[in-house]
Amino acid sequence: MIRIGNASGFYGDRLSAMREQLEGGDLDVLTGDYLAELTMLILGRDRMKDSQLGYAKTFLRQMEDCLGLALDKGVKIVVNAGGLNPEGLARKLDAKVGYVTGDDLKARFPEALTANAYLGAWEIADCLDQGAQVVVTGRVTDASLVVGPAAAHFGWARDDWDKLAGATVAGHVLECGTQATGGNYSFFTEIDTTKPGFPIAEIDEDGSCLITKHDGTGGTVTTDTVTAQLLYEIGAPEYLGPDVTTHFDTIKLEQHPRGVRISETKGSPPPDTLKVCLNTLGGFRNSTTFVLTGLDVDAKADLVKRQLQQAIGDEGLTWTLARTDQTDAPTEEQASALLHVTIKTTDPKRAKGFSRAAIELALASYPGFHVTAPPSDGTPFGVYKAAYVNRDEVSAKAVLL
Repeated sequence: MIRIGNASGFYGDRLSAMREQLEGGDLDVLTGDYLAELTMLILGRDRMKDSQLGYAKTFLRQMEDCLGLALDKGVKIVVNAGGLNPEGLARKLDAKVGYVTGDDLKARFPEALTANAYLGAWEIADCLDQGAQVVVTGRVTDASLVVGPAAAHFGWARDDWDKLAGATVAGHVLECGTQATGGNYSFFTEIDTTKPGFPIAEIDEDGSCLITKHDGTGGTVTTDTVTAQLLYEIGAPEYLGPDVTTHFDTIKLEQHPRGVRISETKGSPPPDTLKVCLNTLGGFRNSTTFVLTGLDVDAKADLVKRQLQQAIGDEGLTWTLARTDQTDAPTEEQASALLHVTIKTTDPKRAKGFSRAAIELALASYPGFHVTAPPSDGTPFGVYKAAYVNRDEVSAKAVLL
């Protein structure tokens, strides 16, 4: 059995989670998921400012605090915090570090700010087989952070489909951290979700696992919380990945005294293509919220719409009227509706001029005019889309420093 924990479900997750997991009990491997489609865009903008960046800086802070503890306890760290610069992050860590490269396909998609293929588990396994204490990757699938250590530990073959599928399910449960232990859970009133503990998967050689957490941590692990996470971000029961196609309609869940037992998962060969995350800069966005208080809310909204459109034009504007007002309300706040307007444009001057035009209406518009925040400059926004490439067009590589 290999005991794999999770300490991060996104870039910005609980900073103390790594120490909590390392101090809370025994682990063989501690994983962390830091990447999402939006995160790749954020890291891309970081690299535009400084070519030495492009990785999750919070992970480096966690390593400054916890790397010594992990090494002392013999816990291996496997994370995708390398983002767009796994080598750069790997070289900042004082340990035997491996990193995975080859996911960057920007040369193939030059119009994109970032273009990264979703790699799988085998380069992670290669790093661990070579003795890495820490493995840093770029864009791999979230579940592969768990599949890689399991495959290395048990010596699985690349066509051990059922075993790989079982580990993929374990990785899918762990990838979003506390969502498996009660976070974002529809029946949160029935459990203590004040500070849920992070999940752990005890994976057996056949790919089955026990989902659990450290004793004394908050939240809970039940078939319901695990099912909620299993249904997260899936479509058809055939869950496509770079390592295996996992058949979610074969999963068997059983409540266990220490958590939830997962077994009988079936797998089949993965598709011949790899998914690619493409991010481009779409332009600039700005927004203002007008507060409409008292009577004639619809008429007030119509007036300010006509005024702002006259000032800057209608192109790129999106309006939403939130009728939060109450009749005969006891306070001004309860008597107010919110009119949200957002502009998206390729012209940064127009995005900035939008705020100015809105505030210039202060003494010339509806009675009681005010907004929720002062004017601001426009901010860039990104556009995400998926592409697909043949596997033989991607050269993934494991590097041990």
